Amino acid sequence: MTKKARRLYLVGAALAVLALAVSLIAYALRDNIVFFYGPSEALQKHSRPDQRMRIGGLVKEGSLIKDQQVISFIITDQKADIKVDYRGQVPDLFREGQGVVAEGIFGSGDIFKADNILAKHDERYMPREVADALKKQGVWNEGQSTVKR
Repeated sequence: MTKKARRLYLVGAALAVLALAVSLIAYALRDNIVFFYGPSEALQKHSRPDQRMRIGGLVKEGSLIKDQQVISFIITDQKADIKVDYRGQVPDLFREGQGVVAEGIFGSGDIFKADNILAKHDERYMPREVADALKKQGVWNEGQSTVKR
């Protein structure tokens, strides 16, 4: 075997090991990957009922309903609305008209069952994904407050 053939064999073996390692990592992480969507995209793309995703937008005015154990509200991007049910304590800054990100799965009837709620921490900040989705649809501009005063 010549030096060139040996080198080619080593490079090929190294690439095969690297491809195997990347495949194993991707396989191990497949259930931990959570995609972010705006309400319009989420309604189009949710295919499996058990697929975890993050949905971000604004809490629609007049949609917040606090029951004994369940908090229901609607996330909107002004083009589509998604009803969200959440059990647990919401952040102190969670309110209508504010940016929010809900993480969970779609249940029956296009109701999003959230297990984690994130709210913005002041009126100049909005999670990048939410701001980008709202900007793309022309609903929110940089520096604009979503709080009605």
